[in-house]
Formats: sequence, structure tokens, C-alpha cells
Amino acid sequence: MLDVRRLHLLRELDRRGTIAAVAEALTFTASAVSQQLGVLEREAGVPLLERSGRRVILTPAGRSLVAHADAVLNRLEQAAAELAGARDGIGGPLRIGTFPSGGHTIVPAALAELARRHPALEPMVREIDSARVSDGLRAGELDVALVHDYDFVPATPDTTVDEVPLLEEPMYLVSPAGGEAMRTGGTEALRTGGAAKSGPGDTLAALLRPCAEVPWITARDGTTGHAMAVRACQAAGFQPRIRHQVNDFRTVLALVAAGQGAGFVPEMAAVPSPAGVMLTKLPLFRRSKVAFRAGGGAHPAIAAFVAAATTAVDVMAGSGGRVRNPA
Repeated sequence: MLDVRRLHLLRELDRRGTIAAVAEALTFTASAVSQQLGVLEREAGVPLLERSGRRVILTPAGRSLVAHADAVLNRLEQAAAELAGARDGIGGPLRIGTFPSGGHTIVPAALAELARRHPALEPMVREIDSARVSDGLRAGELDVALVHDYDFVPATPDTTVDEVPLLEEPMYLVSPAGGEAMRTGGTEALRTGGAAKSGPGDTLAALLRPCAEVPWITARDGTTGHAMAVRACQAAGFQPRIRHQVNDFRTVLALVAAGQGAGFVPEMAAVPSPAGVMLTKLPLFRRSKVAFRAGGGAHPAIAAFVAAATTAVDVMAGSGGRVRNPA
């Protein structure tokens, strides 16, 4: 019979690409991973791996087995969720991942809601880029996480992760204001539902081109936010000249106010904005979701966090935050 733990290793090799990466993620030695995959091949009775230069790649039989491993591990998550539901109360550790802006908006309100409803639950928050959440969930480093994707950077389909939509919000161009009226115009536009210097007929290119020659402030290279910024500017017909790379949108706003360039912020991070910046609403959106291991959505602690995060977003929307909860 095939061993589930070895199936997990095979799936991680398929996702991470190298035995060394699997070993590092799961705190094994590379030789131990190789040995266990060799045992799995003997159990399967057919070659699952083959050498390609210095890399090991999966054979067609290996890729087929990974698809079955996804199904098996999904059912095990469902079983664990069902058993957890049979226990009295919701308690114990809950490892939560979040992107920075979610960490200072949604997460604190969600944790307050969890503490009120489930005081025995022990949430532990870790900041992580959305692009790394899937790896963290599969490795067991996280139980649940806030993730996002952007226009121009759609999420890659992942059969190992399930997601629940949380909110969709427009992105804003944030640029230095040219005068006192412009300094207040952006924030006022957010409060009234409008947008500074933009109208229904404005295209992304028309809105971004005035900033084509200024320095840009983006998220760090390798993140979804960085990719979105670069691709949006390229779609507008220019390559951004990137000067600063920071992942915190509050820092982006502060740097723009200091005259350091232009950048992008989502609506949830745009209010309040400092004096000296202008916010221009763009036809560009960010979508936030709650992610967890496939099959684990019925786990009481996961379901409790999803409910708490949804409540937090609803409260934000009702108190003036103009994020939109997807239908």
C-alpha cells in the first residue's frame, strides 16, 4: 500500500521543483527525502522520477500519482475537519498568515471577534506574501491565511488550496499633490465615492501616463504587488523607473508625501492619507480571499476565522471603508 507521508513528499517535489527545496520546507535532510521517494517508487512498482541534468523531474506516472495524492490528502483534511467538529468547543492554536495591509486592518478586527466568540482559540499571526501562502499551508506552517491577487497578476490555479472570497477593492494611483486643493482632493474623493482627476471614460493608460517620468515606489521584487505595478505601467505604455521597494502601503503613502515618487495603494490602505498626496481611482482591482488547505473548510477553527474575517470586512464597509464584499 502507498504511504501517505511519501505521497506528500512527491506532491511537494512536484510543487517546489527540487529535493533540496522539499527538504528545507519540511525540515528533512535531502538524503532522507530521496530515500523516502525511492521507497515510494518501489511501492508503486514503476519509475516516478527521472534525472534531467542536476534536477529530478516527475515521469508521467509520477504526475498521475500526484493528482491522486491531491485527492487523498484532500479527503484526509475533510476527515480531520469532521473529527474536530465532533469535539466540544473550539480551541487550541490557529496559525494565521496575512499580507501587510490585511494585518493592520482585517486581522485585528477578526481576532477581536474570535476572542469574543471562541476564547479558547489561540491565534498566532505571521506576515507572509500571498505568493508563498500555498507552500506554507501545505508544509503545515499555516492553518489559514489572507491572500490577494490583482488584475494583471491573476492567481495561479492550485488544487492543494481552497479559497473563500472576502472582498474586492479598487486600486489607487498615489502621486505628489501640486497644491493645497489637490492635497485634500484625493481623500475627499474616497469619502464621497468619487476619484481625483478621473472619470468613467478614463483609461488606465491615460491615468498613469502623467507619472511615466517620475520615480516609482513598488512592493519588493518577487511579490504579487511588484508584478502588478510593473505590468500596469507596461500596459499604460511605459516601463516604471523604480526607486523604492517597500511592502507596507503606509510607507508608500509617506514616501509619496515626501516627494519620492508615485505608487499604488488599495482602497483599504488609502484612508487616511497624509497631506501632500493625491489619490486617483484606477480601473484596476485587488481581490482578497481566505485560503486554507483543500478539504479543510469545514474545520471549526477555520470556519470560525472565515466568519470573523467576513464580519470584520462588513464592519469596515459599514463604517466608511468603501471595500466591496463580492457577491
